[in-house]
Amino acid sequence: MCGDSTRIARIWHPKNSRHGEEIKMKKSVVTVTFVAVMAFVCLRPDVVQGQGSSSTTTAITIAPDAVKWNPLAPGIQISTLAGDSSKPGLYTVRLKFADGARVGPHWHPEDESVTVLQGTLLAGMGEKYDTASMHEFPMGSFLLMPKEMRHFAAARGETIVQLHGNGPFVINYVNPADDPSKSNK
Repeated sequence: MCGDSTRIARIWHPKNSRHGEEIKMKKSVVTVTFVAVMAFVCLRPDVVQGQGSSSTTTAITIAPDAVKWNPLAPGIQISTLAGDSSKPGLYTVRLKFADGARVGPHWHPEDESVTVLQGTLLAGMGEKYDTASMHEFPMGSFLLMPKEMRHFAAARGETIVQLHGNGPFVINYVNPADDPSKSNK
């Protein structure tokens, strides 16, 4: 029986189970509970809005128009939503790219998870910036860049991405001249 996964799937499928209605009822209760909790959290005026630690015990809610942007590099702004990306622990930040803004080849010592929230992110892999090798990632796309993978990016139209991972978030540029923090020194 261990090798017959079809039989196991049929046995445990809710349609073939006497407990199918009970499973549907449990799913409904879970859904209603989740919606009620989210409504309670979102409607409470005393819920913390803004930055928090990754181990916060208070919900963090931020409306899109309440995101506070700070300059990061020419044509790029950053907003920290949760955690502290400069320290060990979970963090979530957003980057807003002006049309045509780019980030030169770089890598991170930890995995980087990227979700495109608005616009189109162009991304490529390698140690040299090569527009011909870039792929388009429209709104809704997800990318996972493994630690130490060399990659580069640019924006088509105003583009907002959300990054999350384990800190500290460090950018190591392949070519130090691409590092915008070094341009004024």
